[in-house]
Amino acid sequence: MFQKAYKNEIVEIRGQKIELGESKLIKIPVDRLPTGTLIEIPVYVFNGEEPGPTVLLQGGLHGDEVNSVELVRRMLIDKSYKIHRGCVIVVPLLNVFGFLNLSRDMHGKDVNRSFPGSRKGSLASRMAYYLMKEIIKNVDFAIDFHTGGAQRNNFPQIRFTPEDERGFKLAKLFNAPLMFGSKLIAKSFRNECYKNNIPVIVYEGGESLRLEENAIQEGINGTLRILKHFKMIHESVVVSEGKKTIHIQSRKWIRARVAGIFNTKVNNGAHVKKGEILGNIMDTYGETNFPVRAQKDGYIIAKNNFPIVNMGDALFHFGS
Repeated sequence: MFQKAYKNEIVEIRGQKIELGESKLIKIPVDRLPTGTLIEIPVYVFNGEEPGPTVLLQGGLHGDEVNSVELVRRMLIDKSYKIHRGCVIVVPLLNVFGFLNLSRDMHGKDVNRSFPGSRKGSLASRMAYYLMKEIIKNVDFAIDFHTGGAQRNNFPQIRFTPEDERGFKLAKLFNAPLMFGSKLIAKSFRNECYKNNIPVIVYEGGESLRLEENAIQEGINGTLRILKHFKMIHESVVVSEGKKTIHIQSRKWIRARVAGIFNTKVNNGAHVKKGEILGNIMDTYGETNFPVRAQKDGYIIAKNNFPIVNMGDALFHFGS
């Protein structure tokens, strides 16, 4: 996997060249606030002294997914993970505007539904365009960090493209607690990279606008396992092996059959048995108490942390 035609001999971004053994911070201007303040995307490039694969570590594609930003930030500032072989391109926060507005979107548009983008399009479209044009052309593979949205907490998991054997192998190397194949979504970052023969694995952990230490550490450990596998970091760096990942084969959302106040009874990531009560939905007057049960044995991949639910709302993402 990635044994020839490495892309890191000369990495070029925005006309700046980074040779073997060099590191550089490149700021990509994207737009200005109405006040005239320039908004730039910082891109950190760490090019090792020896040829090897080039990996993109990307956080904050959705602006409210602060867990992903913190995860990448911690790896960025930890000097013990110096790159000796290959190249690591780090984008801690892509969607600056969404981050400032505590929003998933960028000016009302989802960047992750705007690829391949356009140089003359909306801000989200231009962001997608420059990401592909300036950065992805240098990359052998990418790890895209995300969290759950809308008060849904994702248990640490890796998603890969089922049609991509290299993505599957990378997911196994990452060794998150859970892994599963996920269909490509039109105009998404992963879909556009797949069209360009670049495998992308997506790490999901925690929920939007929340920091969750376990999800952060699982993401860091998984990333380091990949970097160490390709001998990109020094062999003396200690990386937790972790338990063997559980490969989820089928998934479905368990949805509310009634409206009311939702109270969960199981932990995220738990293995549950058929018939087990996962939670209860109660009306506000204490007259009803509707149990939510597991229809078969499996794992809780994600759960809804919002207590007020309507009929049809997603409660648990269930995998078996």
